[in-house]
Amino acid sequence: MEITALWLARAQFALSLNVHVLFAALAMFLGWLLFFLRWKQWRSPDTAALAAYRFWGRFFALSFFLAFASAVPVLAEIGILWPPLMARIGNVAGPLLAFGITTLFVTKSVFMGVMLFGQRRVSESAHLISVFMVALGLTATVFWGVVLQSWTHAPEGIALIDGRFQVVDWGEIILNPGLGWCLAQFACGGALTGGFLMIGVSAWQACRRPLVEGERLSFRVGLGVVLAALVAQACILDGVLRLEARFAPAAAAAMVGYDGRGDSSPEPGAFELSATRPGTARAGTEPLSRWLGRSAQGDVIGPADFSPSRLPPVGALYWMTRVILALWGAMALLAIAVTAVMAVRGADPVAQPRVLLRLLAGATCAGALSWLLCWNLIEAGRSPYFVAGMLLQEDVLTDASPGALAAGLAASAFVYALLLGGFVRLAYHAARYGVVPVRKAGVKS
Repeated sequence: MEITALWLARAQFALSLNVHVLFAALAMFLGWLLFFLRWKQWRSPDTAALAAYRFWGRFFALSFFLAFASAVPVLAEIGILWPPLMARIGNVAGPLLAFGITTLFVTKSVFMGVMLFGQRRVSESAHLISVFMVALGLTATVFWGVVLQSWTHAPEGIALIDGRFQVVDWGEIILNPGLGWCLAQFACGGALTGGFLMIGVSAWQACRRPLVEGERLSFRVGLGVVLAALVAQACILDGVLRLEARFAPAAAAAMVGYDGRGDSSPEPGAFELSATRPGTARAGTEPLSRWLGRSAQGDVIGPADFSPSRLPPVGALYWMTRVILALWGAMALLAIAVTAVMAVRGADPVAQPRVLLRLLAGATCAGALSWLLCWNLIEAGRSPYFVAGMLLQEDVLTDASPGALAAGLAASAFVYALLLGGFVRLAYHAARYGVVPVRKAGVKS
């Protein structure tokens, strides 16, 4: 594979986006988790819910900080790696980014401090409201980002005039066909990331010592979240594939494994499953027709109907889809096994077989891996476009040399490695020692 300036720019931008969406999804999930725990404790005094709230509040603060910190490089790289991009799509992207940034700063400035540091200084109901507003504010911030992302996959409500996107209908832009599926995918990604983090940390703790009630509650809640999210993923995958079939038919064909080439002996390593003539589909593809794009004449559209320069990475899409499905299957089997043991031995994680606890501890990052694979699957399906079918990435690429881009990629990877290492280190410390509340002088408990 030739490493070009375009490849390096894509790699650096994808790296920054992956770090950002990972912690943004986790922070959004933990925000709602904390609201649930706080509401449970407020409704009927529950020491387990309060202990779990204080413990996962540390993880929320870390996730929020990293999501906020990683958003800055993403915004900077839009101007550094793709200088003409905002000139082309600024009429659409500018207001959406402004809404998201405004929502974030209002949430952070007004409610975040009360949530994290004001529990003993305000009433119970006021603190509960602040936790709710933080969760709602983060969700609203994510919403505006997902609106922009989904619009680039399903660009509607605009007109292309002199190479610039002009807004025709904000309603069609915001409520574009991809919004619902992208929002659901983001929510499920956060739920799987957070759910496996919860049961993984609790399982690791159970391998070392008996658990307190707050840790047992975390395990039960995390397991319930994982089971619900895995069920939802099946419906979401169907919707995403149908969306791709409509707006990126070559990507959809690659994901399901349909190749419209006429030659019956594909090249070694090709993803092709059914060798047919372009625009036709043999009987073996009929079960997949729900997820295949069609022309106005009703013919199936496959990769063979596009020039190589307009194709997404079909091989990567094919294998990424199968890795995701295999990972979901393994995660589902693990969750079902844990549920079956709980039905027999009780809800205490310590009662689980040690080998199962070790598997759960080893799968702590499985949800995060699943979420990032799903995110990259969707984004790679839009490649080589920034706006599906309308604006190519190479048309807005910077003039910087490959050497400068390689140096930027290496520096970004180093900084993100430090941030991720710090998150893991602090998470390990919290999991090992728990939360030890320290009462400050002059503050009543």
